[in-house]
Amino acid sequence: MNEPAENKGPKVPPSYPPRTPPPSKKPVEAPRPEPGTKPVRTALPVPGPGQARMETRRPRMAVRNRRVSNWVLAADPWAAGKAVRHVTQAVRGWEYSHPQDGCLQETVRLLVDAAVKDAGKRVSVHLADQDGMVLVVVLSHAEAEPDQTVLTALAGVTGTVSCGTDASDEGRRIWALLSTEPPRSRTPAA
Repeated sequence: MNEPAENKGPKVPPSYPPRTPPPSKKPVEAPRPEPGTKPVRTALPVPGPGQARMETRRPRMAVRNRRVSNWVLAADPWAAGKAVRHVTQAVRGWEYSHPQDGCLQETVRLLVDAAVKDAGKRVSVHLADQDGMVLVVVLSHAEAEPDQTVLTALAGVTGTVSCGTDASDEGRRIWALLSTEPPRSRTPAA
């Protein structure tokens, strides 16, 4: 016959949804920054020896496939002296005998002093070499207008191939390109 029911009621679907794993949490991507209000110009001709180049806005600086060194210094009046020691030691470590110490020191002092005058909290000094030239770039990490007098002084330093200044997202950028070839001695024509 029928077996007695053991307090089992009719089969009714559950009143709650079945357990499902929670959806995977993807990290929220921050919105991409909008381009600055100033246009970015990238296709300018390289200036010739002794010429300075001024530009208003450039993309971030990228140095690849060469020896580099960089230092971050507090924007103090004595930052130029520290930068001169670091840069001179690095250039001599790369076994360059030129530019001479006096030219190298004068260039670094001009670059760092100009960046310190921008009244930022820090100054970044970047050094790179390639094809017999040394590039010294100083970032002021503060908004400032380009100063033509610094470029004139940099162009007057012996061994300067090119120099320039521009504004970037990191602040004002001042740079000088120095030749590592010894100066040629001039002999009178016979």
